[in-house]
Amino acid sequence: MNISLPSRYEDLEEAYRGRLKPNNPLNQLIQKAVKSMSISGGIRFLPIYGKSGSGKSCASREIDRHLPETHVFLLDRDEIEDGDKLLERIHREKRNDNVCLIGVIDQFEEQVSGKENIPSQFIEKLSIYDRSHLKDIPTLFIWLTTNRDFQKELENSTSRNRRLLLESDFEVSGPSRESWPSIIKETFTFHNSEKPLADYNVVEKDLYDICQDALTVGEALESVGVLLSERIPSLQDLSEYQVILVWPVADGTRMQRVLQFSRPREGYLLNWDAWQRELNAQDRDTLPLQEYNRTRLYFDVRIVPLRVADIHKLCQNLDDDPETFSKTYMQWFQNTHLYQILSGNWDNYDYSPVKERESQRSEAAKTWYASVTNQPTKIGRRLSLILNPDSALQKVALNTTSLGLIIKYNCLSS
Repeated sequence: MNISLPSRYEDLEEAYRGRLKPNNPLNQLIQKAVKSMSISGGIRFLPIYGKSGSGKSCASREIDRHLPETHVFLLDRDEIEDGDKLLERIHREKRNDNVCLIGVIDQFEEQVSGKENIPSQFIEKLSIYDRSHLKDIPTLFIWLTTNRDFQKELENSTSRNRRLLLESDFEVSGPSRESWPSIIKETFTFHNSEKPLADYNVVEKDLYDICQDALTVGEALESVGVLLSERIPSLQDLSEYQVILVWPVADGTRMQRVLQFSRPREGYLLNWDAWQRELNAQDRDTLPLQEYNRTRLYFDVRIVPLRVADIHKLCQNLDDDPETFSKTYMQWFQNTHLYQILSGNWDNYDYSPVKERESQRSEAAKTWYASVTNQPTKIGRRLSLILNPDSALQKVALNTTSLGLIIKYNCLSS
């Protein structure tokens, strides 16, 4: 599911930018600048302060959509620092004598070191050009900043040529708070194939609460984006998966065979080196060992022994799922190492080695297991019911192997 709710001017679709509401105080100030330059010539400079997300970029970079006798362009770093490149850019943007050029500098001081020198250096260039290269080219330079002190430094730098400064302490506050919900809904609808926000479970009350707490419309847009992100499925995280090879054992010999391929005290993590050493020449030549090893690195792979005596009574009548299990038999199972690992309790578990004890229960379980070794999928299904009677079947993927059962759990509850 792809959802888009841009909170910055740069991320808005080009077709949507024409819908942005004009900033009337700014547009009126531009009218004043154009009239002043048409009478006395030269250039003008306007430092604009605004909180992050208040709409400075939208208001300034959309001026020419509302005032067609102006032309707005964004200045880059080289053009701000190099006077010759600045002049070249202005001459490239000059289209005819009846258009006022507006060069916008968008928070440049936040991207460079030595920003305390920027105001005096830049204004010095403008003072020179005001009397020479640009005296007959009506040009307004707008500098956007989120820093009040930097705005004041820019203004103070015009002290030797006060004509440059169009306005002091000018601030863009953005649209009224009451209009934020409608702006957010319109922005979302346009960027999401005309689908309303309500289709994604964001209703008027959500918008009202967010807009009351936010400082700017940009911040409100970002908060709605956070709320929407909760409705989007998370990226698949392989680190959350466990791949467990469950190896039912009926005697001590098979128990030792399991232990040689795992590290019991580390939660029966697969002992890759030990397993690889046991491969014969044909297996080494034919098996995709590179892929196996990559799987081991991506997933939490374990090989866990399970005494058949601990599941014997829980696995009767494998073709019919029981509604309940005996508490005594469940207690036996909950004491197994497999259960401790799956329940997330291994780190708190007082480890003791698994031992196959000689008893009547063990003998009965061994006899039973010999009759069901050809039904590993059914045993796996029963284990999933034991581990999570309500929804385990939706969370467990079962595959048969020559060694037993592979059960993959994702966030399996106990």
